[in-house]
Amino acid sequence: MDTWNPITGCLHNCLYCWARNYAERLKIMGVEPYKTHGFKPAFAKWRLKKKFPKGGFVFVSDMGDMWGEWVPKEWIKKVLETLRTKTETSFLFLTKNPKRYHEFMGEFTENMVLGATIETNREYNVTKAPSPRERYAAMKTLNWDHKAVVVEPILDFDFEFIDWIKEIRPEIVYVGYDNYDNRLPEPRLRKAWKFVNELRKTMDVEARNMRRAWYE
Repeated sequence: MDTWNPITGCLHNCLYCWARNYAERLKIMGVEPYKTHGFKPAFAKWRLKKKFPKGGFVFVSDMGDMWGEWVPKEWIKKVLETLRTKTETSFLFLTKNPKRYHEFMGEFTENMVLGATIETNREYNVTKAPSPRERYAAMKTLNWDHKAVVVEPILDFDFEFIDWIKEIRPEIVYVGYDNYDNRLPEPRLRKAWKFVNELRKTMDVEARNMRRAWYE
């Protein structure tokens, strides 16, 4: 999957964020917009001119959350206007603030997949993003056929979480463990596989970086 970052930066301050650290490395290397803004929200308007391969699948703004409450509506509109002309390429959006998708209904096209990161159904003090329950409610009520849920990094959960995912009705679910040894409140591997296999009965699930929890 290719990535494209017209809007960068994030204020959710997730404990496990890899992009914040990577943005600091890019800043030191002199790469814009990180050289100027670091991991603060920025609009790299010049990237709107990018050409995309036909038949490709592009992850939009993996170096930030372009749907955060702090992102000006005009920035988002400019990105969507650009992508509406790229009908031969598919695009994945991902956010921890999916209620913002509701503001732009009518501006999405069939080549856009609207995704949300929901790591658990429990409340853990690992992010300042909207709670998992808020994200679930926003995705459940989102009237769009092309939805995705990312359960990564997976955190320990109650099995009610399976019902949440089913009620959202995503086209695909991605599940995976933390890659960066953050010692998060993870489920045991056996429990995570039970979660994956239950979801696979009714939907497409891609499991990656499945390993034993750090305390096992």
